[in-house]
Parts: sequence; structure tokens; C-alpha cells
Amino acid sequence: MYIILRDENAPFNAPALRPLEGFGPRPLEGPNFERAPLVAPPAPQIETAELTPAETRDALHDPSVRAIARAMPTRLIAPMPADAASPATWGVAAIGADTSPFDGAGVRVAVLDTGIDEAHPAFAGVTLNTRDFSGDGIHDQNGHGTHCAGTIFGRPVDGTRIGVAPGVTDALIGKVLGDDGSGSSEMLFNALKWCSDANAQVISMSLGFDFPGLAADLQGQGLPPELATSIALEGYRMNLRMFDALMDMLRAQADFNGGTIVCAAAGNESRRDIDPAFEVSVSVPAAAFGVVSVGALGETAGGLAIADFSNTNPTLSGPGVNILSAATGGGLVAFNGTSMACPHVAGTAALWWQAQRSSGSPATAAAVRARLLASATASGIVPATDPIDRGQGLVQAPTNSMV
Repeated sequence: MYIILRDENAPFNAPALRPLEGFGPRPLEGPNFERAPLVAPPAPQIETAELTPAETRDALHDPSVRAIARAMPTRLIAPMPADAASPATWGVAAIGADTSPFDGAGVRVAVLDTGIDEAHPAFAGVTLNTRDFSGDGIHDQNGHGTHCAGTIFGRPVDGTRIGVAPGVTDALIGKVLGDDGSGSSEMLFNALKWCSDANAQVISMSLGFDFPGLAADLQGQGLPPELATSIALEGYRMNLRMFDALMDMLRAQADFNGGTIVCAAAGNESRRDIDPAFEVSVSVPAAAFGVVSVGALGETAGGLAIADFSNTNPTLSGPGVNILSAATGGGLVAFNGTSMACPHVAGTAALWWQAQRSSGSPATAAAVRARLLASATASGIVPATDPIDRGQGLVQAPTNSMV
């Protein structure tokens, strides 16, 4: 199965001129032409098809086709159990969200994950616009999506604040991972288009392309390991290019709808607890161009430290160890992971959207991203922490003095 990203108007987007009504083709100048009105670029169109190698080559020569990718498995960035004896909601305070004058009101946030427990008290008063891309139903049997959503915009539960942006009242919940935590790139790309069409201003996702899973599946179909690995690697490359192309099209629409901040977890594959040099770089799609990738920090006696599992080269970092949030079925549960750090940044992005609007400055994805990066701080992080591990530093909520 192949995924096709199409822009039907691509062949006509380059000229800034168009013929007056009633006139046929003419040179791109002269009295019979007028400047084309400024119109929003077309929304990306995503199709799926079974293609032969020859059909794939033909499609790549179609000027309306921006990218083609072999559908490949995706998987959630699995969190790890926290210390159940001492759960703490320290993250909201660490980034200054508890004292920020902003709460995310008026910002539309999307969570692409394992769904949500819609009945959880943490989401009371939030309009949840849901769509299931997995086929398992929107209800979150896994717990991952509910936990992430709770960190972004959850209301207090039994007096405990868990949400960075509890003023958010409009959320898109796309279930792109089944109850077992697996999905496909087709689900993800369709969900991103859905978010774009619905003008989501912030998207949070804690998942990755499953290269080992694709290689194993191909070997299970009888291909030798070398060929299976080669095809999986090509699929991985194609999906990265597809994601980059889709991000390009989303940025092209920013002049018309303000754009979208896409936040993604950096991944949990590093193992510094085994060897300090056992560091894995940020995984895809967090590594795609334009995505705000998020590493995880935890509390230590000497200050905040990069988590042993957190992948290197994130854009910035968020609290990701011993994070208490909503649990499927009610109550709270603590987890560790860059999956927990990512929603702290997504929630903070919502605060910055609101802050930009309140200041009278242009509220755009580019402006919010610039604010996120410029306000991030290394203060409080263990001084010996390598910048490639923490990125710009710990994300910070806006204050009146920052706006």
C-alpha cells in the first residue's frame, strides 16, 4: 500500500498572474491579465493505492504529486512506570504554568495518540472533537492518549492540578494508534490533514515510525533479511520525505490561518543508565523539519537532569519523569517518558498562542515557535548537561513581562 500526497493545483501555483475571464491562454503580461487575488493554498489531499513499480514511477512524474510513501507501521513511544510511592505534579510548576496569567483559552489543540477517556473528570467542560483512524474506537483502552491530553489541558482532579493549559475548551482527539499502541503512517498522515482542515493551532504526538517492525513484517512475508532491511529503509526515507512535504504545505497555509505548531516526543531509546555513551538521536517524525521535538528532564538533588532514556538533539525539553496525569477509568497515574515531556511543551505552546493574541502581536505558528525557543532556559538544569541532550533548555510558560 502506498500513500500519495497530492496538490491538484501545484502546476498552476507558480504564476502570480491569471487571464481575465473570457480570454484564452496568453503571455503572462499585457492588458488582458490582472493580478491574481491572494487565496489560500489548497489543502493537501491524501490518497492510498496499490501501485506497481512502474505506476509508482509514473506517479512521481505527475506534477500534482508532492510525495509518495510506502505505508509503514507506527508505534507509540512507550512510557515507563514512575515511582508509584512518590508521584508528583512538579512539571506544571517547573515550567511556570501555575503562575502564568494565561491558561490557553481560545486555542484549539489536537492530540494524535491512542484516543481518550471522554468521561474522565479531567476533561469536563472541554469540547472533544474526536475521530478514530485506527478502527478500535475512540475510547482509550491503552491510557497513553488520556495521560498526554491530561497534561496539556486537564482540569484539576481531586484538587490536584495536572494540566498546563486548563483554559483550553476546544480539542481535537485523533486516534492514530490502536489499543495495542500500534498504527500506520497512513493513519498519521490522514489525521494531520484532518487537523489542518480543522485549523488546529497546536498538535501533540508521541509516536514514531516503526522501522524494525516493517523489516520484521517483510521478513515474515518470506523476503531475505538484506532485502527486507533495504525495503524498510527506503520506506522509512519515503515517509520522512512525505512528512516533510506535508509540513511544507501546512506552513504554506500559515499566512491564511496562522499555521500550526507540531510538537513530537524525541523518543525513549537512549540507555545512559547502561552506558553514558549509549545515546540515540531523536526519532522520526520528531526529527522532521519544522517539528518541535521534545526531550525529557527529571528532578535530581543537583537540579534538573536529562532522563537516561531521552533521545539526543531535541529542540527543547520538558518535564518527563514522574509525571502525574489522567488515567483511563478515572483517577491519576504517574509515568516517565518523552511522551510525558511533549504535552508539557504542547500545553505551553497553547499559552503562547493566547499570549500573542492578548499582546496584539501577530498570532502565528512562526511567532509562537520563536517565543517557545527564545524563552526556554538552561537555568535549573544540571550545568554539566550537554546542550545536544537538552536542546534550547526547559520550556517556559509566558509571564506578563515576557509578552
